[in-house]
Amino acid sequence: MAAWPLPAVTRPVRLHQHGVDRIAHLALALIALALLAFLAAPLLAILLQALQGREGEFVWFANFIDYAQTPELLNSVWNSLWVSTTVTLITLPLAFAFAYALTRSCMPLKSLFRGVTLIPLLAPSLLSAISLIYWFGNQGVLKDWMQGLGIEQIYGAPGIVLAECIAVFPHTLMILVTGLSLSDARLYEAADAMGTRAMRKFFTITLPGAKYGLISAALVTFTLVVTDFGIPKVIGGNFSVLATDVFKLVIGQQDFSKGAVVAILLLAPAILTFAVDHYVSQRQTAMLTARAVPYSPKSAPLFDRLMTLYCGAIAALVLAMLGMAIFASFATFWPYNLSPSWRHYQLGLLDAEVGVAFFNSLKMAAGTALFGTALVFSGAYLLEKTKGVAALHGLLRLLAVVPMAVPGLVLGLGYIFFFNAPGNPLGGLYHTLTLLTLCSIVHFYTTGHLTAVTALKALDSEFEAVSASLKVPFYKTFWRVTLPVCAPALIDMARYFFINAMTTISAVVFLYSPETKVASIAILNLDEAGEMGAAAAMAVLIALSSSVATLLFKGFAWWSNRRTQAWRR
Repeated sequence: MAAWPLPAVTRPVRLHQHGVDRIAHLALALIALALLAFLAAPLLAILLQALQGREGEFVWFANFIDYAQTPELLNSVWNSLWVSTTVTLITLPLAFAFAYALTRSCMPLKSLFRGVTLIPLLAPSLLSAISLIYWFGNQGVLKDWMQGLGIEQIYGAPGIVLAECIAVFPHTLMILVTGLSLSDARLYEAADAMGTRAMRKFFTITLPGAKYGLISAALVTFTLVVTDFGIPKVIGGNFSVLATDVFKLVIGQQDFSKGAVVAILLLAPAILTFAVDHYVSQRQTAMLTARAVPYSPKSAPLFDRLMTLYCGAIAALVLAMLGMAIFASFATFWPYNLSPSWRHYQLGLLDAEVGVAFFNSLKMAAGTALFGTALVFSGAYLLEKTKGVAALHGLLRLLAVVPMAVPGLVLGLGYIFFFNAPGNPLGGLYHTLTLLTLCSIVHFYTTGHLTAVTALKALDSEFEAVSASLKVPFYKTFWRVTLPVCAPALIDMARYFFINAMTTISAVVFLYSPETKVASIAILNLDEAGEMGAAAAMAVLIALSSSVATLLFKGFAWWSNRRTQAWRR
């Protein structure tokens, strides 16, 4: 008599768990469907456009052949490749020396130097180009000094190279600092015991240990430069590169097929570097084992002073770029009347109606931070914490990493072809701030996804197992356990989305309308109109708003950690 109720008890449990799994799989499918619509479909539209003629007929590879027979366009390919290579060869050793100073010396003011080098991340990349024009342009402060070095003008390749070095330096530095931080002190102790000289330790321990970081940093630097649009547009002059060619073909000549061909060429180096980086990361072995001892640098007065001077010089260059932009934004009439005034800020915010664009940027950045963080973290959680439907898991994992290899300019062009196509039910999104927000979320999806996955992998799967055994739905576990524990990662993701949405240019340059123009695009328009002072003022405002947002996120993180991370203490 005691055994007969068992089937009546266990059956509802199985039905309940089955229903919960169906909810999770449905949510997973919806996220995959969203990525198919806003990532895969636009990329496919670019490929189809490249295979079509002006009347929509299929011409297959005729557009590629025509492109290969155009010397001016082929010259842009060469320009992009050699400029990107030059910037990589300059930035990599400079950033490595800076990272080496941060991790291998006892110099003072490390936090200050590191903070200064992060300033370019808070402003559009073209801020460095605008500053260089004020330093070395036709009416620049140091124009005569530059010409004394044999450089006739800053416009063109010299300006692009210098501006890109400043813009990509913090990206390169972050990777190298991480690579140099993963060192086992026991290796250096053994080398010291054997009487190994410092130079030999550098080449036999430090460099081999950091080689994967160096490769990744070089690939990231090359990709960022070859796909950047803002700097070549502002300071490139008549020096054409692939990124500006896409803009000229699509906006200037309305040659969408040829523009799609250039977009595919622009996509090729990004995919190649992504593939090489993935291959390198697969071959990387663990630098720190369970028995490893963290490396702690020893004081060496002469070396520390040299590193302080070097880092101080780099920080001074970054501050000079920012300082010149701020000074020029307040100068009444450069270079004849340098007295401070609010003229350029008034011109930009009121007369040129950039105030509306600035407000649009804030709305887009806030939407990207809020909805992007929610979407990315939910997708990562469902991938890591749910079982079943292996094909759906595999599809979403692939779609989550694809944006890393897609330049913003290419993604934005794909949005034109896909969302502006006749009969598309999503066509109503075209030229709306919603579409700009969705494009920004997709553009920066991979970094947020990898951050979320890293945080989730630190959680023991026993949380979900215990919840299931107690008949607690996964969404309750997600809300009560996972979200509080992963709060620091969530705040970092939101900050990343907000800052990048505020400063992005390439991802939205094709998608705005007069009503949905954002601040970074307004800077380009002011530059084209010859209002360089107003453009500098708007770039400074973006940097200021990004800095304020960073401080607010840090304050929110402090408050959140006190409420949700007490278990860590």
